[in-house]
Amino acid sequence: MPSDLGKLAEAVLLPGFAGTTAPDWLRRRIDGGLGGVILFGRNVVDDEQVAALTAQLRGGRDGVVVGIDEEGGDVTRLDVNTGSFVPGPLALGAAGDPELTTAVAAALGERLAACGVTVNLAPCADLTLAAEDPIIGVRAFGSDPAKASPHVAAYVTGLQKYGVAACAKHFPGHGAATEDSHVALPVLPRTVAELREIELVPFAAAIRAGVRSVMSGHLVVEAWGEEPATLNRTALTDVLRGELGFTGAVITDALEMGAVSGAYGRHDGLGRSAVRALAAGADALCLGGAAFEAEHLDACVAAIVAAVSAGDLPLGRLEEAASRTAALGADPAPAEAGPVDRRLGLEAARKALRVRGEPRLDGPPLVVDVQTEPTIAAGPMPWGLGTHLAELVPGTRAMTVTPDDADAVLEAAQEFRSVVVVTRDAHRHPRVRALLAALSTVDYIRVETGTPGPADDGGPRIDTFSGSYVSLRAAAEYLA
Repeated sequence: MPSDLGKLAEAVLLPGFAGTTAPDWLRRRIDGGLGGVILFGRNVVDDEQVAALTAQLRGGRDGVVVGIDEEGGDVTRLDVNTGSFVPGPLALGAAGDPELTTAVAAALGERLAACGVTVNLAPCADLTLAAEDPIIGVRAFGSDPAKASPHVAAYVTGLQKYGVAACAKHFPGHGAATEDSHVALPVLPRTVAELREIELVPFAAAIRAGVRSVMSGHLVVEAWGEEPATLNRTALTDVLRGELGFTGAVITDALEMGAVSGAYGRHDGLGRSAVRALAAGADALCLGGAAFEAEHLDACVAAIVAAVSAGDLPLGRLEEAASRTAALGADPAPAEAGPVDRRLGLEAARKALRVRGEPRLDGPPLVVDVQTEPTIAAGPMPWGLGTHLAELVPGTRAMTVTPDDADAVLEAAQEFRSVVVVTRDAHRHPRVRALLAALSTVDYIRVETGTPGPADDGGPRIDTFSGSYVSLRAAAEYLA
C-alpha cells in the first residue's frame, strides 16, 4: 500500500469554494495534491479577476484542474453579472447551423482559455423531451437526437480548439426526467432499447468528436439497477466505456446534490458516495455545488483511504481515476487578450428567433417582464427585455412583475398602444398562464425566452429559446 494514499485520494476531488480569491486552506490542499476546483458565479467578478484567480490556483504546481460550468445562455458563470454573450444550446439548435455552433463554442473556448480554465462542464448532451422537465429545457440542443447530435459534436469540436476540455453531460441523459436531481432522485422512464435509440445518441456523437470528459447524471435506469448512474457500474463501465467506447475522464455531477445526498445521506454518506462512484468507474468527483470547507474533503479522503486499505476499492482503480483527472489539468492554449466580441453570439441569437404572426410595435411599448424563479442550475442573473427596448425605443416603459400582478399590468396597459409580455417557460408555471389569461383583453406581443411550449395565447409571438443577453437583445432589435 503506497505511503501517499491520502494524496492519491485527494487527486480525484474537485471541490467548490467561496470567494473571488483562493482561501488559504484550499491553496494548501492544492499544493498537497488536490485534483483541482470547480468555479461558480460566486467566484467571478470579470475575466481579468478569473485569470488572476486561476493563476493563483495553478501557481503552486502544474496540472491543477480548473473547471467551470459555462454552458452559455441561461447557465453562465463568466457573465453572471451581465447575462451571457452567447445564446444557449436550444437557441443554437433552433438556428440549425452546426458550423455556427462550432464557431460560437470556439469563441467561448478561447475566452475560457484566456481565463485559465482547463475544463468546461458543457455541453449538455441531454435532450429536451418532457414538457414538465424542471431542469434541462433550453440547456439542450433540441428534442430530436438526429438533429441535436451534430450540434453536440460541433460544440465539442469548437470548445476544445483552444485546449479547454469539453464535458458532455448528464449521462445517460436527463431530459425525459420529471424530477430535478438537485433535490430528488429521478427515475428515467426508459428501456435500454429506448435509451440506445434516443438519449445515448448525442453522447455517442460527442465521443466520436473526441470529447475529453463526460459527466454522469444522478438518474436511475431501472434496467441497470436501483443506483443512479453516478454510482452504477453498469452505466459507467459497461455502457459508457464498454458499449460507447469512451476512454476519457468521467466527472460526477456534484455528490452533495439531493439525488445522491438525499438517498444516501449527507456528511458521512458523502464519503461513501465518493467510494461508490469510484468503484462504478467515475474518475473526478465534483463537490462543487456548495462552498465546501476543508472538513468535507477530509471526510471523502478518509472514506477513500479506508476503502482502499480494506480492499473494497482496488488501488489500481484509484490510480486510474487520479491519472484521468490529472489529464484534465493540462494548460489550455493561449488566447489573445481583448474585449469580448459579442457579434458572433448576437448573430446566432438573431438566427435562432422564431416569429409567429406580425409582432410589430405601434409606438413606444409597455414591456412587462414576468419574473419566475430561475432553475438551480442557472441561478439568479440579469434577465428581461425592458432595459433593451428602453434603450432602442425612447418612451418605452419597463415593468418587472410577478405572475400575481395582473391588475397592475392591466392598469398600465391602458396608456400604451403596444404591450410586450416577456415570459420564461410559461407552460411550466400555472400562475404565469393565469396572468396571460387575465390579459386576454389586451393586444400584446409575447416574447418567450424559455422552451416554447404551445402557442396557446394565439397572438403575435417571438421565441428566443434562451434568456441570454444576446437573445434578449436580438428580440429587442427585431421589435425596434
